[in-house]
Amino acid sequence: MADQLPRVPFGRTGMDVTRVGIGSWAVGGGDWVSSWGPQDDNDSISAIRHAIESGINWIDTAAVYGLGHAEEVVGRAVASFSVDDRPYVFTKGGLVWDETKRRQRSARVGEATSLRSQVDGSLRRLGIERIDAYFMHWPAEDTVVEEYWQTLLDLKAEGKARAIGLSNHDLDQLRRAEALGHVDVLQPPFSAIEPAAANDLLPWCAQHETGAVVYSPMGSGLLTGRFSAERVANLPEDDWRRNSPAFTTNLEQNLAIARSMTTVAERYRVSTAAVAVAWVLGFPGVSAAIVGARTPEQLDGWLAATRIPLTKEDYLSISGHLPPLAN
Repeated sequence: MADQLPRVPFGRTGMDVTRVGIGSWAVGGGDWVSSWGPQDDNDSISAIRHAIESGINWIDTAAVYGLGHAEEVVGRAVASFSVDDRPYVFTKGGLVWDETKRRQRSARVGEATSLRSQVDGSLRRLGIERIDAYFMHWPAEDTVVEEYWQTLLDLKAEGKARAIGLSNHDLDQLRRAEALGHVDVLQPPFSAIEPAAANDLLPWCAQHETGAVVYSPMGSGLLTGRFSAERVANLPEDDWRRNSPAFTTNLEQNLAIARSMTTVAERYRVSTAAVAVAWVLGFPGVSAAIVGARTPEQLDGWLAATRIPLTKEDYLSISGHLPPLAN
């Protein structure tokens, strides 16, 4: 399998990345404000190592996932690999939490001293000497984009990060950062149920040679073909999805999109999850997709996404949202 996963240039970073990478949001475990419920660390490590053995060459995480716990688990998973053999590690900062108030939302902080401390904390938890791509997780509340972007530029110049980028930022913020120094990478949400990035962010990335890794291509699980209204109602109390509009107000229309993906998946003899990921990979400007897996078996369910060349008819049957395909 390892030799069958295609790689593409990650913008101008000098890194070539597989078109899918493993995400670690759920790896953070339960008992924090944006958790996916309880998660066994051994399962997480097995899934990450299985991803590496399957040919995936990058992992995405964030300091805030599990309030530091996900980075620690990722660090344990890659500890046995040499610097040359380990996958690229991407992480995010800018969210500061109070350990005594784990169910309270983190503050969005972009002040330089705090960001520098956050980067050092991530390096320590991950057990690495340089972060391969470091993202500002959300726009900060205490500083404007130019201020924290300059700090990230300085951290890159100092060797703390190989590449720097923005996550969950809009086009205006992206342009303002680019005016100071190149935005190497971008991380927006993108899926068949949240396609807005195709209108502006992804074309901008293609034009400026900015690598784009999109997150939640499976709609946080809704587009796996395994969800129903009953399953949503039975999600754990500490699962953030219980209160998300995608799982409440918009649930029926999103499940209908998932059903249309299942029809396509049956034709290709792959999982619905694989079709959901393939859907995002067909858009110009998308370098790769972040896909979560709690177990090795979940990962096997979507690895086929890189081998599915969805057609114009497939896109129209799924959501009617058509990328500018070459054919």
